[in-house]
Formats: sequence, C-alpha cells, structure tokens
Amino acid sequence: MAQGTTVPKLNFEYWLDKAIEWGQATTLESQKDVCLHLCQLQEFLHQVYETLKHMDSIVAIQQFPLIGQLLGRLCWNPFVTGCEESQKTLMWCLCCLYSSEPQSPVELKANSWVRSLLCHLLSSSNWGSNEAETSTFISTLGYTSVDYYCHLVKNLVFSLVAELRGNQFNGLNIQGRVSASHVNAVSLFCYPLVTLPDLTPLLETLLLYHGGASKEILSSEFLEAVNEAFLKKKISLSESAVFSLWLRHLPSLEKATLHLLDQLVSIQLKTLEEVACVIKDSLLPQAASHPAICRIVNEIFKNALLETDGAPEVMTIIQVFTQLFLQALQNENRQHKFPLKAYFPYHHQPLVTALLRRPVELPSTHWSQHLKHISDMLKALVEDKNISSLTDLFEIWFLVARFGEWLDIAAEQLLKAAVEPDALLWLLAFYYCPQNETQQRTQTMVEAQAVYSHLMMLFSCTDLSVKELEAAVPSITDTEQCCNQHLITHLLTNFLLFSSGGHMIAQEFIYHIYETTDTSKEVCSLLIRTAYRINHNGGESQMIVKLLNEILQKLTLKV
Repeated sequence: MAQGTTVPKLNFEYWLDKAIEWGQATTLESQKDVCLHLCQLQEFLHQVYETLKHMDSIVAIQQFPLIGQLLGRLCWNPFVTGCEESQKTLMWCLCCLYSSEPQSPVELKANSWVRSLLCHLLSSSNWGSNEAETSTFISTLGYTSVDYYCHLVKNLVFSLVAELRGNQFNGLNIQGRVSASHVNAVSLFCYPLVTLPDLTPLLETLLLYHGGASKEILSSEFLEAVNEAFLKKKISLSESAVFSLWLRHLPSLEKATLHLLDQLVSIQLKTLEEVACVIKDSLLPQAASHPAICRIVNEIFKNALLETDGAPEVMTIIQVFTQLFLQALQNENRQHKFPLKAYFPYHHQPLVTALLRRPVELPSTHWSQHLKHISDMLKALVEDKNISSLTDLFEIWFLVARFGEWLDIAAEQLLKAAVEPDALLWLLAFYYCPQNETQQRTQTMVEAQAVYSHLMMLFSCTDLSVKELEAAVPSITDTEQCCNQHLITHLLTNFLLFSSGGHMIAQEFIYHIYETTDTSKEVCSLLIRTAYRINHNGGESQMIVKLLNEILQKLTLKV
C-alpha cells in the first residue's frame, strides 16, 4: 500500500487486515510497512480511544466486535509497541475495555484478557523474551532495554496524569469528561504496581481525582493496596493524597488508626517525645483537621479504651494524639475552614473551648483559676438531670480525658500553689471515678480530701521517712477501692516529686507503689508525662528532672 493512502475513520477491518499481515514484524518487509503506517495507526488508535472513553465496556465490544482481535495483535507487535505513543494509546484503549463491575462470565473473561495484555505491555521480563525482535528498534532510539522501559513507564504515567487533570498532551486534546468506568479501570491497572516509585504521581492524581460521581469510582482493591503500602512505608505520598485516601475509603482510615495503636502499644517507648514522633509520622493528627476524620478516629479511640479497660498506655497515646491534633488544628484554622462545633458537635461548647486552651497559652499563675472554671462547668453538666445515660456520661468523661495535661496540672497545683482544693479534687475524682450511681465518686472525693490534708501537713517536712508517709496514706494499698487508689497514687507521686522531704524517699516509695499495687502502669505513664511537660515547658529545678530520669530508667529495667 502506498504511503499516502487515506484510511477511513474507525475502519477496524482495514487495520485488522494490516495487523494480521504484519504478524510480529519478523521480516524486513513487514517492519518497513509498520513504520510507513505508524503515524496513521497512531491517529486511528487515538480516535478509537476518544470514542471508547465515553462508552461502557460492554457497549464498546458490541459496537466494535473486531476491537479485541485488533488490539491483541497490535500489543504483540514490537514495532508498534516500540513507539511510546502507540504503546501508551494501546494501554488507554485496553483500560476502557475493562469492566469495573463484571456481571457475566464473558465480562470476567474479558477483564482477564485485558489484565494479561497490560501486564505484557508493562513487564520487562515478558519483553525480554522477545529481545531479539525488539533490540533493533530500541537501539535506534539510543536506549538500553532497561532505560527504554523506564522511560516508557514514566511517559505512560505522565500522560495518564495529564488526562486526569484535564491538560493537553502532545497536542492531543484530552480535556473532555473522563468516564467513571475508565478511571476505575486505571485504578485497577495500578493495583498490582502501587509500590513502583515511577507510579507515585499517578497514584496521587487518582487519589485526588473527583469526577462528580455519586459513588466511589476508584476500586477498593486499589485503595486498600495504596493504604497498605503507605502504612508499611513502601511508598511516600503527599499529605493531601493520604488525607483524600482516608476520606474516600473508611476501611483504610480504620486500619491506619488501629495500626498506629498496635505499633505504639507493641513497642515500649521510653519518652513521650518518641510517642509523639511516631504519632506525627503517621499523619493521622494532621488528617484529623478534617472533622469527618477527627470524629472517626475518636470513635476508634473510644472503642480501644473500652476494650482495654482504660489501659493507661492507651490513654496516654490518646492524650498525646490530642495535643498534636490541636497543633495541626491551630495551623489549619488560619484558613478558617471548619467551626469548632464540627469537631465536637455534641459537647458543651464553653467546656470544649476551656479544654482547648493549652497551658502554655496561659501564665502559670492563672492555671488554678482556669481549672476551677473547667471543674465548675463539668460538675454542672454531670449533675444535670438531663444527663441520665451512661453513654452521655462516658462522652463527657472521654472529652475531659483527652485533655489529660490539664488533669496532671490540677494534681500538681493542689500541692504547689495556694488553691481552693475542692474544685480541683472534684475534677480528679470525676476523671478516676466518673460514675456516681452508688456514691462511688462521693466516697472517692471524701477519701481524697483526707489524704490531701495529710499530704499538705507533710509538704514542708524536710526529714520524712517511708513509714511516716505510709501512715498518712494507708488506703494506697487498698486494692478494693480501685478508683480511689489511682487518684491517691496520682497525688502521692506528685507529692514525692515536688515536696522537700519527698525527694529523699521518692525512689524507694515509688518502687514500693510499683511493686505492691496494681497502679504500676499508671505510675509509669504519669512520670513519663511529667518528664515530657517539664522538658517542654521548663520552670522546674534540675533536681526534679534528674530524679525523674533516674526513676524512669530503673522502672524501665524492671519492666
């Protein structure tokens, strides 16, 4: 056929005859003929793609019954696929023939056929088997086989990214609306290849793509594979791509949150700096700047607390997460995207606002007043007759518990500052004993007041023995009063750290608590939190810092 012959549009019969004639271009004559017709073939394939991308795959096959034979033969012709443009367009056409929701054996078989051809086109090992046939073409381009296929993949990725972003590529107008089935097919095409570094731009473009469909258009297999690769640090994605992944695929967000909890609980981290580093690296606190993600993560944290019976290490993780979330939220709020109520829709907003106020934002001389304000609001809420169910009570408790830094400061202020103790003691009593159906919290409050009075009488003693302290707080070893025991442990630990006489017996007495009560994890968590706060906020003597480090080092060895 002469070079100038005009080829009718979408003339599948003509091009199928040519493909059969060429075979796999094993003769010099067939190779020359492919090269003579390559520009016309590329134009034809572009026209086919522009037609297919707006059609359902089944309709396309019914309307063009020869398309399968033609594409199959062209994919195995190295002088056709050796051209990057032809290779790229063949892949686009194949993706259009992939059925996102196969309903029949015919569609399943067609999907399998499309996958095998895509794998053939992308697999260098398959191409390697035909090296004798392709090496001549590749060498004329100035590439080695490895370099050539690397460039081919990069160009394919670039063209798909350009298509999804609605840009121009090589003069070809591909700005038209891309069908949901086509995008789904592209995501399935990426599914087995998500860990390839060259594919990352396409992964991010897909994750950020929103075509206006009423339901998710990316395949769940693709979303799960990307999330799994990200969690295992096999790929690196931008924050916006990760956030979009979790927003559009709830199972991935749930898995990421549980993965973070498992990671932190399974490895014994010695400092909150290490905990904070792992949490921040997960991108979950930053992602929680979106209210939908924030609420889902909170629900997972609630369930984790319930399933672990309020394990101190889990509570500490949640509290550190909350601090990092607040930092991210402050940065996000510069753009004023979401109101505060979007994050805490069912809570008393003045209480939320007070808890959100970080201690470093207030002078330390105002801490006691701020804590009294929190305690008064909380008490009014809890004693409101409308708060009747345990679920409502738990929601209020969880809100307060997330902001554990204020609770730790309340325990310190009771011993270090001139305060009216009842409001701060009630705040701690509520945290350690939120239910009061049988007067548990009331009894906890009475016993805590008694212990607090004894501790304050001993606070100025410079010469204090372990026996004297044990006599003042005998209930510390009463394991039947669990809530009372945890609260008294909290007060007592702070007394040992911040009183003059407590320093001398701190290590001995804390080891005694650690070994004779069931509050060992509570003590460790409290000491770690105190060390973290002092290191970040300062204001304490080096003696306390040194004492904390020594105790924590020995307790870690005991664990």
